[in-house]
Amino acid sequence: MENANTNPFKKKFNWSKYAFEFLTMFIAIISAFALENWNDNRKTRNVETKILQEIKNGLQKDIEDIRLNVRGHNEGIRACSFFRNLICNDSVNLDSVGQKYYNLTRDFVSIQNNSGYESLKSNGLQIVKDDSLRFKIISLYEYDFNTLSKLEEDYSEMQFSQSYFIELNNILSERFLFNSSGSIIGIDHPLMLDNKQENKLMSYLWKIQNNRIFIQGFYSSLEEKINRIIEEIDKV
Repeated sequence: MENANTNPFKKKFNWSKYAFEFLTMFIAIISAFALENWNDNRKTRNVETKILQEIKNGLQKDIEDIRLNVRGHNEGIRACSFFRNLICNDSVNLDSVGQKYYNLTRDFVSIQNNSGYESLKSNGLQIVKDDSLRFKIISLYEYDFNTLSKLEEDYSEMQFSQSYFIELNNILSERFLFNSSGSIIGIDHPLMLDNKQENKLMSYLWKIQNNRIFIQGFYSSLEEKINRIIEEIDKV
């Protein structure tokens, strides 16, 4: 009879013990998963921060390259004005004619520092948690930079040397003055051009200048986009 009376208490005691052990184990497992998830999130966050910083550094160098090209196109526009004045027999500094002729049809290449973006793609684009920032980064590298490269390096009208130099040189070369080392040091002035030659030169200058102005506008818009992305990266 004693055994019959004591068994229910033993069962109740054992159930409580096992319930406590199960709860303890459950909490330990959940805590372990939570800690592992926290560590994974922290590692992902560190990778995101590192990649975004690499992208920012690359974009800052891209801005330097953009400004160099913009200055180069500015020199090309000034060269257009110089030769336009020369054709119209206006007063010009003939000592700079060699440099102006060099700048007139000078081409430029588009250089981007893509290492940060390549790191982002290799780690997965979704590592950038901010959807808006991620979209802007992708759009910049996949569309804007590619468009710039095509404009500067593939678009025929922007290939000034290939498209215009021979025709310009055919008219101007016999009028240049050279020193003993072969450098241009001057030009006959007035040029004494016939109407056909003058119109051809003026039309080329007009085309070159307007194409340079166009690409400058693209560079200006691109720099604004880059600066906005840099600002958003700083806020992450």
